[in-house]
Amino acid sequence: MAMKVFEALKWASSFLSEHKRDENAGELLLCHHLNWSRSKLLAEWRSPIATDDFLWLEQQVRRHVQGLPVQYIIGSEMFYGRCFTVTPAVLIPRPETEELVQGILKLKKQRFGKKQSVDYCDIGTGSGAIATTLALEDNESHVTAVDISEEALAVAEKNAQYYDAGVTFIQGDLLTPFVGTKRFDVIVSNPPYIPSRDVDTLADVVRDHEPRLALDGGEDGLALYRRLCSQLPKVIKEKAIVGLEVGSGQGTAVAELIKEYLRHKQVQTQINTDINGHERMVFASIE
Repeated sequence: MAMKVFEALKWASSFLSEHKRDENAGELLLCHHLNWSRSKLLAEWRSPIATDDFLWLEQQVRRHVQGLPVQYIIGSEMFYGRCFTVTPAVLIPRPETEELVQGILKLKKQRFGKKQSVDYCDIGTGSGAIATTLALEDNESHVTAVDISEEALAVAEKNAQYYDAGVTFIQGDLLTPFVGTKRFDVIVSNPPYIPSRDVDTLADVVRDHEPRLALDGGEDGLALYRRLCSQLPKVIKEKAIVGLEVGSGQGTAVAELIKEYLRHKQVQTQINTDINGHERMVFASIE
C-alpha cells in the first residue's frame, strides 16, 4: 500500500524531533517541493505520496538534520509578508528585523510626513529584504542599498527586480562609497554584531552555513558600529533618522556611539526591545 502524505510527514516530524530540529520543517519542505499551500497540504493529508516525492523529502530532511537551514534548501524566506530569495551568500532574514523596518517607517512618517519623499540608505543589505521592503512600503521615496559582497548584491538585485522595487545597489564597505558624494535622510542597517569569540558557539545551522561576514562583529561585537557611526556626519542631511539593529545588551553602547560621533548636532536616541523582550533596535532622530 502506498505511503500517505500524513505518514510521510509523521516520519519527518519524528526524525526531526529525535535530532532536536524543528518538527515543522517537513511540512515546509514538502509544500515547497510540491508547490502546495498549507491548506492544499491539509486537503491532501490522506492522499498517497509518490515514491520520488517521499525520497526527495527524506533526503532534504536528512540534510536539515545535518545542519543545513531549511531556507537554503528551499531557497527562500518570508519577510514583511513577502517571499525573498536567499542563498548561502546572504543572512537569512529574521522576524526581529521586520520590527526594525516598522520602526523606521513609523519614525519617517513622524519626522518627515507620510507623503514626503526621502533618501534611504540600507547598509549591508544582504538579501535586500530591508531595502526592497522600504521601497515598496514607501514608494514615493528612493532607496539606496550597499553591500561589500558581490554575491549578496546579486541576490538582493534579484529580489528587488522580482517585486519591481526601485532600489539602487552599490558595492562598497559601509558608507564609504557616499562620503563626500551623497547624503541621506534615513540610514538603516542590520550589521554584524556577534562578538568574534561567540560566533563558534552559535547553533550549527547558523555557524556552519550563514556567511560569517554577516555575523562577526569583531572582538566586542561593536566594530562595525564604530566604523559606521564615524561616517555618519559625512553622509547624513541636516535633519535625519538612523535605525540600527543591535544584539541583546548592546543598545546603550550603540546609542552612545551615535551621540559621540554626532556630538555637534541635536540627537535623541531610543532603544527598543523586540517581540521577545530583547534589546534589538536603536533609533536616533537628528537635527
